[in-house]
Amino acid sequence: MGLNRFEHAEFYLDQGYRFQMQGDLERAADSYRKSIAAHALPEAHTFLGWTYSFMRRMQDAIDECHKAIAIDPEYGNPYNDIGAYLIELGKLDEAIPYLQRAIRATRYEARHYPHFNLSRIWLQKNSLAEAIHELEEAVRLCPNYPAALKELARLRDEESRRARITPPAPPAPAGPATKSPSQGNA
Repeated sequence: MGLNRFEHAEFYLDQGYRFQMQGDLERAADSYRKSIAAHALPEAHTFLGWTYSFMRRMQDAIDECHKAIAIDPEYGNPYNDIGAYLIELGKLDEAIPYLQRAIRATRYEARHYPHFNLSRIWLQKNSLAEAIHELEEAVRLCPNYPAALKELARLRDEESRRARITPPAPPAPAGPATKSPSQGNA
């Protein structure tokens, strides 16, 4: 009994992943394209996009993620990946809705990644409190996420440092001096 198209697609998807982990991006991309030709899986498009991102082909990476979304709009990985690619391109405001959509996706187990990526955006926008909030959420979802734990500790130290060196606000000036009736006119 031979393999069906779906099994071929999964075989090439697994093969592509192995090549990618070995750093052989050309062979990985070729395997992902074979997977897509056998049966278009959203995972294959997403992973092909991931491979393209390592090749610095960001627009191709984004295009592949859009193809994955067209196949399965509830698959969260391509939303997060588009958000990450847009961050790399300096398109922070464009990235936010994709990351928020990744968080809401019903078929996505790695919701800590978009929270981490949102923290990167808020940090670049000088919103330390929002960056810390997103990292806290990432750690809540994945308590052993090393990058989030490290960055959260660093940002909390930064927040503490800022609190120590920020001078207190000067007292508000008193209202205009008025003479009481008993002082009379000068």
